Amino acid sequence: MSSSRTGRPPVQRAARRPVVPRPPRENPVSTLVMRARRAWDRPLTAYYVILGGSLLITVLGLVMVYSASQITALQMSLPGSYFFRKQLLAAVIGAVLLLVASRMPVKLHRALAYPILAGAVFLMALVQVPGIGVAVNGNQNWIALGGSFQLQPSEFGKLALVLWGADLLARKQDKRLLAQWKHMLVPLVPAAFMLLGLIMLGGDMGTAIILTAILFGLLWLAGAPTRLFAGVLGVAALLGAILIRTSENRMARLACLGATEPQTGPVDCWQAVHGIYALASGGIFGSGLGASLEKWGELPEAHTDFIFAVTGEELGLAGTLSVLALFAALGYAGIRVAGRTEDSFVRYAAGGVTTWITAQAVINIGAVLGLLPIAGVPLPLFSYGGSALLPTMFAIGLLIAFAREDPAARMALAMRQPRFGRKRIGGPRRPRRWNTMRRRAPGARSSGER
Repeated sequence: MSSSRTGRPPVQRAARRPVVPRPPRENPVSTLVMRARRAWDRPLTAYYVILGGSLLITVLGLVMVYSASQITALQMSLPGSYFFRKQLLAAVIGAVLLLVASRMPVKLHRALAYPILAGAVFLMALVQVPGIGVAVNGNQNWIALGGSFQLQPSEFGKLALVLWGADLLARKQDKRLLAQWKHMLVPLVPAAFMLLGLIMLGGDMGTAIILTAILFGLLWLAGAPTRLFAGVLGVAALLGAILIRTSENRMARLACLGATEPQTGPVDCWQAVHGIYALASGGIFGSGLGASLEKWGELPEAHTDFIFAVTGEELGLAGTLSVLALFAALGYAGIRVAGRTEDSFVRYAAGGVTTWITAQAVINIGAVLGLLPIAGVPLPLFSYGGSALLPTMFAIGLLIAFAREDPAARMALAMRQPRFGRKRIGGPRRPRRWNTMRRRAPGARSSGER
């Protein structure tokens, strides 16, 4: 054995291991996006988002109604929880309607379209009868039910137009008649203009704008050509301009667009400006629940049309962004339900409900932010008002029922087992088993359900 110069044996060096390239590190952002896409692609995601989002908006709305209406109730020599108790009663009734609508089959929904339309038209015409109709804030769109309870039939006109219009377009599509513009417009557009005329007799242009948005949503889903769509839009814009021009109140609301300080004269823009003040004083996390200053007589309609401003003052930017995120999730889930179904009625009805809720939320929030004229429409599921809450919750029940009717969602629901095992009659008792939702039915989608 050879030795080194020092006389010591040479050191045996170990053979080098081959260099194995390290796998590239995963981007945490892309991983999060991929997981979110997988979660969103699950069959029951839309079902959970619609149910959970609507309940969260309703519960948060109850909290804010209680906070924003206390001072108004005390100024009217009423208990501080007066408006909250009425809204809570309406929410309980609405929850029953939501549950009933979510369990009804699609055929029954279609069967109710004509009775709901007839009832809405009858009540809207009854509003104009002297001694029955009641005027509130200059608009005669209410019916006194006795005591302090009133009903606004125009809110039910939105639900009637959605159901009846969806059933009408679905039947015409089954007969392949929508390719002809006459069948697409008649009788949908004349019936919608009849509802708009009954609403405008009472002077409620805000509700008329929402009804117009629903009409355009149905026409767009039906595949109306651009020229036809633009023609109907032009006629509606012309009528709207005439109605605004001939009303001093509507011109005053238009003049307050973007106002940041109260003005002197017949148009003071008091409500619009103090809504901006409430939002500006909220900061990031708000002044605290119940600590609003604008609701102490400075901001009119703090618990109805301008409840979003009080939310921004008490819960800050974080609270307002949370409300916006809930409405965005609700709208996106409604679009998903409308886009994934093969039933034409479900597609039209889901699209109509989504257009209704989204358009009304945008108009209300845009008015509070000073980006749109004040239209006098409540924030869906959030503002005070039982007449607006009941049909909206029924419409949410429609979306939930449609989400359950998806074949993949129906299969995922069928896979569910009770949390505890049931005892078989006449046989041995099965052991209790927890439902992990990992079992899959044959032919289920690869995304599965957890």
